[in-house]
Amino acid sequence: MMENLNHLDQQSLEPLIFEPILKNRIWGGEKLKNLLQKNTEQLNVGESWEISDVEGDVSVVTGGSFHGKSLRDLVRLYQSDFLGDANYDRFGDKFPLLIKFIDAKNNLSIQLHPNDRLAAERHNSFGKNEMWYIMQADEGAEIIVDFNQEMDIAKYQQHLSEGTLPLIMNNEKVAPGDAFMIDVGRVHAIGAGVLLAEIQQTSDVTYRLYDWDRVDNQGQPRELHTKMALDAIDFHMPSNFRRSYSSEPNRPNSIIECPYFSCNYFEISRNIRITNKYDSFLIYICIEGDLTVNFRRNRWKINKGQSILIPAAVKNFELIAEYAKLLEVYVEPYNKTI
Repeated sequence: MMENLNHLDQQSLEPLIFEPILKNRIWGGEKLKNLLQKNTEQLNVGESWEISDVEGDVSVVTGGSFHGKSLRDLVRLYQSDFLGDANYDRFGDKFPLLIKFIDAKNNLSIQLHPNDRLAAERHNSFGKNEMWYIMQADEGAEIIVDFNQEMDIAKYQQHLSEGTLPLIMNNEKVAPGDAFMIDVGRVHAIGAGVLLAEIQQTSDVTYRLYDWDRVDNQGQPRELHTKMALDAIDFHMPSNFRRSYSSEPNRPNSIIECPYFSCNYFEISRNIRITNKYDSFLIYICIEGDLTVNFRRNRWKINKGQSILIPAAVKNFELIAEYAKLLEVYVEPYNKTI
């Protein structure tokens, strides 16, 4: 709603921290509370949505000059000053990314996400390309990504009908610092014992294929989307999901550049002055240690398991830390056709 925001027209943008939106999941655990200090007494909290413009789950600023204002209203009011010129031309008033932390106490369903075209036609949504950064993993923890053999529709449907889909899936051992790109059309699942940060397009569209024969607290199985998923699966994706990257300290190290987002690994051990050279907002996700952002003599502090958004118009600021590991995220025009 816009009627209470007119007085902000002349107010300068500043770094923004948002109140987490916590999600109970059948597969969730206690790590978001115990390891990332999320304020909850609930059990089975599987997700913390840090920055979201998903309908019904729009993030709200906590602290600072814009306390209580929603991400959606700020984008509508500040437009290209918030998103960047090219991003506002491309996305309009829709914030393009969803930032999460995910705790899988148990396996997630084997699933996939549709591309932009299918998601727009069926769900009035973006597609859901996403990246995972492993923050913590129990001994032996794995993720499922892709098939473990040459696959076609007939073979896939046979295993699906026989309930043996896990037998044809590829399991990957994971450790803290591992990074994975989960493209639309790629069949996947987060395995039990994994805590990760997720960067994705703004979408909550998931097609479940297999859910380990479990039931909810009413004794009912969760809905599967096997028919809808058929034309969304890419059976011939290259196995380029695991991403290697450098870790040179005190400078951004590229993990992923794609049309939907770019992400750098940024380990800092001293104060660093930043000039935002991109036509984009910046997001810093703290994955270890703590960070203070200094802008116009005001300071915003985030700890491990928190995120901060720097609007595009905020071009010069300082990162202050004795030690912190960050993911630096932005969206910028890309030289490949989407």
